Amino acid sequence: ALLSAWWVKQNIYASQFEPTRLSAKEQQVLDSKLAKLEESAVKEKPAIKKAKPYHQSVPLEPERYSEDDAKREISLSEKELNALIAKNPETAKRVAIDLADDLVSVKLLLPVDEDFPILGGKTLRLFFGVTLSYKEDRPTVAIRGVSLGGVPLPSAWWGDIKNKNLVEEFGSEGGFWDLFSKGVEDIKIREGHLWIKLKE
Repeated sequence: ALLSAWWVKQNIYASQFEPTRLSAKEQQVLDSKLAKLEESAVKEKPAIKKAKPYHQSVPLEPERYSEDDAKREISLSEKELNALIAKNPETAKRVAIDLADDLVSVKLLLPVDEDFPILGGKTLRLFFGVTLSYKEDRPTVAIRGVSLGGVPLPSAWWGDIKNKNLVEEFGSEGGFWDLFSKGVEDIKIREGHLWIKLKE
């Protein structure tokens, strides 16, 4: 009975996560990475009609356009990734990400609507793993499993897509997975680190 009560408290009345915080040096490294991405986005983003006015204190300097392969690469540590999530305080309390070889593991606290039977008003602790890699010239994105409080949920409950490559399953239909596949040249997930290279 005590074990059951503990499980319910941990996973049905789940408490919020502690947001990830970077040291001053770690934050400086992350800011440098983000600045490069933002700089690239400003240079390469096409003009959009009826865009909202943009104000900045320093005028843009003329600069010759060039393409640097390094700017197509996105490299983040596990801690940096969780720190980015922590920029939104509410999200930081409900999401935590772990990176291992070819695997992204996500802990998620999911509030249940008050009107939902039995579990209404509770907060569930979900845990799922996603295989993420690059094989045979295309990305592999596959849900390895979903669990509630350490109890694996049947694949039928979440669409029978366990271990199926979502890019292959849905990429031929166009839309997000097709665009994602066409825009990624390589993906590597290693212990505590994410690296993505975008295509030209």
